[in-house]
Amino acid sequence: MSKLKFVFATDSFKGSLSNELINSILTESARSVFGDCECVSLPIADGGDGTLHSLTRIYGGEIRALEVCGPLFGKVKASFGDAGETAVISMNEASGLTLIPESKKNPLFTTTYGTGELILHAVKNGYKKIIVTLGGSATNDGGIGALTALGYRFIKKDGSTAKGIGGELNDITDIDLSQAVDLSDIEMVVLCDVVNPFIGPNGATYVFGRQKGADEESLSILESGMKNLAAVIEKKTGKDVRHIVGGGAAGGLGAALNVFLGGAIKSGINVMLDAVNFDSVIKDAACVITGEGRLDFQSVDGKLVSGVAIRAKKQNVPVIAICGSFGDGAEKIYDTGVVSAYSIIDRPSLLNEILNRSEELYRNTADNVFRTIKAFIK
Repeated sequence: MSKLKFVFATDSFKGSLSNELINSILTESARSVFGDCECVSLPIADGGDGTLHSLTRIYGGEIRALEVCGPLFGKVKASFGDAGETAVISMNEASGLTLIPESKKNPLFTTTYGTGELILHAVKNGYKKIIVTLGGSATNDGGIGALTALGYRFIKKDGSTAKGIGGELNDITDIDLSQAVDLSDIEMVVLCDVVNPFIGPNGATYVFGRQKGADEESLSILESGMKNLAAVIEKKTGKDVRHIVGGGAAGGLGAALNVFLGGAIKSGINVMLDAVNFDSVIKDAACVITGEGRLDFQSVDGKLVSGVAIRAKKQNVPVIAICGSFGDGAEKIYDTGVVSAYSIIDRPSLLNEILNRSEELYRNTADNVFRTIKAFIK
């Protein structure tokens, strides 16, 4: 049997397994089964968790930190990527859900202001390109928090200026652009792993609001506010934010960055795959191993596994997915080009037990996958 080449293009498993650890396990497992095989590990993510570090590493940059406003206005230390003339900013570093205790999660009161501060820092420090990743937000403020940090004033019915939270969206009647920071000479790229629009049943509020702590009453208030903001933005700028693909990412921040700052919304996974020359790397591969923490109906719309599978399918390279767990609609992933999918869970278990055993469970699954591959390769 000739020397085989395997390409590993997997996401991290939030809270348990990093991309680096997964790639290490896959390499050890492949070589334990096949001996002298070639293993290529790609440092990728899809615009969500892990993208900041992966992109900064690919661009040869360094991770730095800055104290900014957190999602509840307290100060947080947020990391960003410094890669020459490019700044890589992850909104979840300043405005992420993991920064809020469970008891205080409520997108009526959270803000993207700190993300705006990170962008402002990049502007003031002369970066020519700013990449903003939108995964993991705690917010549903339509982006007004970030824009407020950048000099935009959202005027409320009583004439006061909004501080930039979701609960204010219904009260906004006008936007003052006179003090807004000029980004006309800066290229902005907005990376997201979803395609959801600004409003509607598939929009920012109704798809993601509950996981950010919104109850049914809050969802109704937020959706009404997003509709009002969309109308105010259209009246002020002539631009319709309602149906921008990916505009609903990070509670509407995607649309705000696109309309006001000229940010080009792009698929996070496709940008990442281009950055690591994925199409060239996989040309002579026996197969690609991919995966993410949870495989479900959302995995087919802009997520890492589907992005990898679609690109690999064009070259007839088989893709196998190793995931933490399966959810509703996981079977849809086979339509994208995945030939087989595995969950690492080996028996009914509590979440804490799975997290504590995640490395062992992943290794056992990887061993099984490579033994199966070997059985079919002659």
